[in-house]
Amino acid sequence: MTNSSEQPIASSSFSLASKVKDYFLLIKFTLSFTVVFSCVICYLLAPKVVEYDWIMICILFLAGMLVTGSANAINQAVEKDTDAMMKRTSKRPVANGSMSQQEAYVFALVAGIVGVAMMWYFFNLSAALVSAFSLFLYAFIYTPLKKINSIAVLIGAFPGALPCLIGWVAGNDDFAAGGWILFGMQFLWQFPHFWAIAWVAHNDYTKAGFKLLPSATGPTKFTAVQTIMYSVLMIPVGILPYYFGLTGITSLWIILACNLFMVVQSARLYQSMDVKAARRVMFSSYIYLPIVLLAMLADKN
Repeated sequence: MTNSSEQPIASSSFSLASKVKDYFLLIKFTLSFTVVFSCVICYLLAPKVVEYDWIMICILFLAGMLVTGSANAINQAVEKDTDAMMKRTSKRPVANGSMSQQEAYVFALVAGIVGVAMMWYFFNLSAALVSAFSLFLYAFIYTPLKKINSIAVLIGAFPGALPCLIGWVAGNDDFAAGGWILFGMQFLWQFPHFWAIAWVAHNDYTKAGFKLLPSATGPTKFTAVQTIMYSVLMIPVGILPYYFGLTGITSLWIILACNLFMVVQSARLYQSMDVKAARRVMFSSYIYLPIVLLAMLADKN
């Protein structure tokens, strides 16, 4: 027989676990991890970072998670009703009612301030200012624009790529060409990546009133052509790290192979025009980013 005194302890443990899960969903942990991963790798690619200081790496990771988590928390608080309408987002804590909008906003405020302050204190003012700008752009420009016009994807690509510049500036304390090259690579990558997601989730997005595909009529040849176009643009930009001396020849060939792979997957989308092909582009883009970033880090000059 279970001791009655153990029941409150078990209930408390369950409540704590549930709350932790809610916060993981609130900050979109997997997405935030991917974003901060880019930031950390670009920090390590900065010329002035010549050895791995794991304490500073962990601090940058934590600061990045706080800033990104803040932006995602605001996004979920603002989109509470639309998230509840979509199958893929209906289990988010604000959407399902397990967390109030006020709690999400309080968390966002505290996390955002602490994250930006950490960037300033442990790294430099430039990294803090770019972090604050990225948070503002994502939470207050991109988020409401999603229901107005598909140009939101273009706007959203800026805060999506700024973590690369933040990492570079945190390690180098300047806005040299290397930081902008890394920014440009992730900026272009987001278009085939996000349009593939929007293609797969088109019905959900339409139900919620989001306008995220280039064509107002939904998944069309025009969208597929745009996906091919941005995948092709990734090829010359992918050459720049080698050209500017950031990385060596080995990573150049890896980047070119990955870029050509993205072009092929995008072309297959144009040929097939179905969700299966869009899902291939989506998963290819997920694989692309860590391979390219880690290849550049391993081959850093």
